[in-house]
Amino acid sequence: MALCGDENEHKRIAMRLKKIEGQIRGIAAMIDSNRECIEVLRQISAVSGALHGVWVQVLSDHLKGCIADALTKKDDKLVDQLIEHLKKVR
Repeated sequence: MALCGDENEHKRIAMRLKKIEGQIRGIAAMIDSNRECIEVLRQISAVSGALHGVWVQVLSDHLKGCIADALTKKDDKLVDQLIEHLKKVR
């Protein structure tokens, strides 16, 4: 099954992930240059928040697309998969 959402949404998600990738490279550079712990922690927190935002967007698209479709067909397979995934999220 393909990723839910339209092509524009996919492009926005891909751009956000590229930005996050750059932030992670920046954190690695901060560590290499022996930056202050609090500065590194702030950047890690920013990346974590950005990645969570992507997770929320993909989850939202999944709920509005795949899950909504599965519910109209009374097919619980995807719903059960999502429930199992959410049990593991911290």
